[in-house]
Amino acid sequence: MIPTTKRVRRIVAVLAVPAILLPVAACGSEDEGSGSSGASGPVATVSGQPGEQPEITVEEDAAVGDETVSQVIDEGDGAEVQEGDFVRVNVVGRTIQGDMELINTWKSASGDELATEEEGPRPQVIVQAGTESALPAVATEPLIGQTVGSRIQVEGNSVDMLGAAAQQGGIPEDDGIVWVFDIAGAVSVDPEAAAEGEQAAVEEGMPEVEAAAGEPATITVPEGEDPPAELREQVLIEGDGPEVTEGQALVVQYTGVIWDSGEQFDSSWDRESASAFQIGTGQVVQGWDQGLVGKHVGDRVLLVIPPDLGYGSEERGGIPADSTLVFVVDIVGAA
Repeated sequence: MIPTTKRVRRIVAVLAVPAILLPVAACGSEDEGSGSSGASGPVATVSGQPGEQPEITVEEDAAVGDETVSQVIDEGDGAEVQEGDFVRVNVVGRTIQGDMELINTWKSASGDELATEEEGPRPQVIVQAGTESALPAVATEPLIGQTVGSRIQVEGNSVDMLGAAAQQGGIPEDDGIVWVFDIAGAVSVDPEAAAEGEQAAVEEGMPEVEAAAGEPATITVPEGEDPPAELREQVLIEGDGPEVTEGQALVVQYTGVIWDSGEQFDSSWDRESASAFQIGTGQVVQGWDQGLVGKHVGDRVLLVIPPDLGYGSEERGGIPADSTLVFVVDIVGAA
């Protein structure tokens, strides 16, 4: 469990219900190499400049076919997305017949317009191209082979585009979904990647850390030591990659334990895959946003997060209320 905030969980509840694909304008050219079907083409029309909120128009009584259709509306000049890449996107998604907006990263949860990217990073969504992740693989396959900076439209039936989430959200099987993705960044990461190098000794009062290759870190909380009242952080291994900045997609391996009990409550190593999220935009707990921005790809970071920068007085997934949390985080990629 990545330590997400409530707001992010609301987004992920829609997204992890596979919701991150885009609809494209009729003016684009159909991309035969990105999973497009032999259908006549998209039924939605997308307008608007790249980088700006797209407008999606669907004619009355329009219906999608049985196959997924994708289209490149605008082509970027960045790196090419590979299968399995972690891709950071702005996205608008809506149903075809029900006219229900599923997600819009240009708007807040209350529907207000968010600041422009020039004014600061905007919350975005992270998916894995062509891999079962926040969205079904079929929904993100059309991103493979496209370039960063591109706007892509994807349409298909609700089951393919959202998986089980379609039924959970009350979307009929015969309805369609259209997604419009603006690809903002992408990074390839080995699922077994970890920080490499000699680990520094932990500072006084900090938990001891032993990290065997490919396994959750063993974190030993100092016996009889009261948890710190403020965020404490230490870089245990210094990487030589780029500095992490707000708004990036961050790919990490991590292990988390509860200070009071020393019990592990989660580790990406147990899932045999790195985890990804957007950093510095309030999508994770404040302790991660504050402790990981400014670090470097390749770093191993020890974080001790007090309750007010974690989950506060709220019980979360078996973590007691008012818990101090300890994480060992390997930063293995950023985009």
